[in-house]
Amino acid sequence: MGTPLRGRHAVVTGAARRIGAAIARRLAAEGAVLTLLGRDAGTLATLAAHLPASARAVPVACDITSADSVAAAFAAARAASGPVAILVNNAGQAESVPFHRMDADHWRRMLDVNLTGTFTCTQAALPDLLAAGAGRIVNIASTAGLRGYAYVAAYAAAKHGVIGMTRSLALELAARGITVNAVCPGYTDTNIVRESVARVARRTGRSPSEAQSEFVRGNPQGRLVAPDEVADTVAWLCADGASAITGQSISVSGGETM
Repeated sequence: MGTPLRGRHAVVTGAARRIGAAIARRLAAEGAVLTLLGRDAGTLATLAAHLPASARAVPVACDITSADSVAAAFAAARAASGPVAILVNNAGQAESVPFHRMDADHWRRMLDVNLTGTFTCTQAALPDLLAAGAGRIVNIASTAGLRGYAYVAAYAAAKHGVIGMTRSLALELAARGITVNAVCPGYTDTNIVRESVARVARRTGRSPSEAQSEFVRGNPQGRLVAPDEVADTVAWLCADGASAITGQSISVSGGETM
């Protein structure tokens, strides 16, 4: 296998969980040097230990809702691996609640993690990309950023915001050698979806497979998306062959959104 990202320093947020870990493994296979950000230092360290030695993976504990934590994490990333060339904003959180029962704390939490965290990490990485006159920013949004879903109004609002920010920043940076894109997975085989399926099964008395069918009903392929499928899309966007792709929101959803 070739290594088109050889030596490029990639920062992946939310790297400890399924999509983030899949992205880290895929970028490592492409030759990238990795900084893994997340809240769970132990899980990050385990992931780093299982990546190729060429990735020189450095796990860094970080709370992306804290500007101070992000600043410290990116300083550690640069000290260990040099300037950032690729940023993958994967960290996110989804919670459901009927709109009429939503409180301000829920609203702020969804925006802080999914939108403001993406903004803060992007601002932290951007000086390196501008100095190099090249780079990649990939934001993991969601099909919830392309359409609405019941009971996740705050999450959907945050992901719509991520897509709006992606498009605006892509225009600002188009002449600077930096691309900015969003990847929008549909329901994916992640811990969040597994927990949601289990919760629906408990509440309704359905079997787990019956409960899962509700989640995949909108996917014409009738299945959950695999984390590796999201990771493959991210790797493509980070490679030189995607230099003309910017400002896009790419749906990885089996045809749920077109």
